[in-house]
Amino acid sequence: MQTRKLAIAALALGAFTAGSAMAQTTPKAGDMAKVEKCYGVSMAGKNDCAAGAGTTCAGTSKSDYQGNAWMNVPAGTCTSIKTPKGTGSLTPIKA
Repeated sequence: MQTRKLAIAALALGAFTAGSAMAQTTPKAGDMAKVEKCYGVSMAGKNDCAAGAGTTCAGTSKSDYQGNAWMNVPAGTCTSIKTPKGTGSLTPIKA
């Protein structure tokens, strides 16, 4: 009986710990207002969404710094991000 109580307590503690960890990494609704879409700064397959024709969404960009693929960055930082192809843009970059 004692072993069963210890196992239940361990499972409960594990679930509580996992829930606490997830709560810390989940973005809050207010945090989304503090980011902006930045085009032309993501690496191939690392975009957040909208990678143009022939792709579906997140993680589908075909090349590094693809101009029509974006990723969320902290608000106000996009145009200061430097890449080998130039700086980030708040609008899609034409190829």
